[in-house]
Amino acid sequence: MMDTAALHPDTVARLLAPSLGLSGCVHSSMWRDTTPASFLTESQRSGWFPATPLCGLTWALQGLGAQVLPDGSLLPLPSRSLLIGPRSGPAQFRSEGTGRIFMVAFLPEAFHALTGLDISRLTDRCVSLDSMLGPEWQALSSQILAAQDELECQQLLEAFLLPRWRAHCRQEGPSPHRYRDWMQQLATRAVASGHGASLRQVERRIKQWSGQSLRALRRISRSEAAFIQVRRELEAGELIWSALAQDLGYADQAHLCRETRRVTGFSPEELRQRIDSDEAFWPYRIWV
Repeated sequence: MMDTAALHPDTVARLLAPSLGLSGCVHSSMWRDTTPASFLTESQRSGWFPATPLCGLTWALQGLGAQVLPDGSLLPLPSRSLLIGPRSGPAQFRSEGTGRIFMVAFLPEAFHALTGLDISRLTDRCVSLDSMLGPEWQALSSQILAAQDELECQQLLEAFLLPRWRAHCRQEGPSPHRYRDWMQQLATRAVASGHGASLRQVERRIKQWSGQSLRALRRISRSEAAFIQVRRELEAGELIWSALAQDLGYADQAHLCRETRRVTGFSPEELRQRIDSDEAFWPYRIWV
């Protein structure tokens, strides 16, 4: 019997790196195209995403979709152009049929600087872009929805962002590629800003800028490190869960399992298996 969640050979998923001029602003972009696939099961039309401190903009160039709620019911997405805030837990989305989707992930403090939005009010929300952002962003949205492919989407996005980001921040440098590096930079800025440097004041600033508590960010950062280390140790044929937990600073293997489930919705072993064999876990495959 065919596994209805199995990898499909004709779908496309790509991770796109931003230009150096957007260092510290855009983390990355993702492109998902399932139109080459002649038939996709319900599971193969889904996408699983972990908890994340990043803000996102998503454009459905083709196709409509819904968020899959914990009870299995579907909540139709409000628009083809979406603003998605930081997520404190995993999320699943599903398209009605085949489609083409362009997504961009922003560092939350950069998104705040560009839009003026309070990131803490966006946590765990998925709303219409037009309801939150002004005419210039709406014009960009119309252009991206009419684009032919991911390269044109990327070009339109960067042509829009580059002058605005340069006007905000003239500094250049390598963009943090991992949550841990970004979190460390964020904490340093929180300590350095203003006169209050108590732990409570620092944590308050971090939540205002990122939408999540320092504790939640640490949990996500450590989980990302675990995803990466699992892939490396599997390639080397040396994966031992108890040793991995100790190396990453978890109290024990059970602690690793609890936090991984909280961030992704799955145990470490189930997540590993699904990343390797389940079409719906395409975001994990291209991310790590």
